Amino acid sequence: MSDKLTLSAEPRERAGKGASRAMRREGRVPAVIYGDKKDPEAIHIEERALMKLLHTGHFMNSLVEVEVGGNNNRTLPKDVQFHPVTSRPLHVDFMRIGKGATVTVDVPVHFVNEEASPGLKRGGVLNVVRHELELNCPADTIPDEIVVKLDGLEVGDSIHISQVELPEGVTSAIDDRDFTIAGVVAPSALKREESEAEEGEEVAADEVPTTEQGGDEEEGEGSED
Repeated sequence: MSDKLTLSAEPRERAGKGASRAMRREGRVPAVIYGDKKDPEAIHIEERALMKLLHTGHFMNSLVEVEVGGNNNRTLPKDVQFHPVTSRPLHVDFMRIGKGATVTVDVPVHFVNEEASPGLKRGGVLNVVRHELELNCPADTIPDEIVVKLDGLEVGDSIHISQVELPEGVTSAIDDRDFTIAGVVAPSALKREESEAEEGEEVAADEVPTTEQGGDEEEGEGSED
C-alpha cells in the first residue's frame, strides 16, 4: 500500500494567467481541489515540496493530505501539467476523497521469478503488453504495485488478468474481457532458425522425384500401329 503523502497549501485569492505566472516566479504552483460534492478550492503549493513527492514515483496513485488554512483534505492527484521545455510543474488537480470511497488508479506491474520460467531460460523474451493496470481500489488501501509471477511460462505462453492475484477489495477497471498483460515470445534468432527449418522441409519435399505414369500404355499403342 502507498504511504499517505502530505502537502501544505495556501488559498489562491487571485486567478488568471498573470497571477499564476507571478506565483511560479515565487516558487509556488497553482492547484485546485475539487469533488466530494463540495465547491472547488483554488490553492497554491510550494514547488520544491511538490517535486519531492513527484520523485517518489507513486505520487499519482497515493492519497495526498492537503492542508489548507488548518483544514485537512484527503485527495488523490488526478493531473499534473508540466512546462514543455523546462518540465517544471505548472498546475495540479486534486480530487477530494470521501470516507470509504473507491478510486480508479493506474498501478504499475512488477514481474518476478524470471529464473523459474523455462521459456525465458531458453532465450525467450518477455513481451510486456501492459506496464500498468487500471484498478478499482479502496482509497485507503491503494497498492504500490501488482506482482506478476512468471513461474513455469514457456515460449508462446501469455499471462491474462484472470491469472493475477489482486489484493483484497481490488478489482480490474476493465471487466469486459480477459486481457493480456505479458507473454514469452521467441527471440528473433530462434524465429529465423524455425523459418529456415520450415523452408528446408519445403525444398526437400520439392526434390522428391515424381513417378511417371502411362508410359507403357503409350508404347503399346505405338506397336499396334
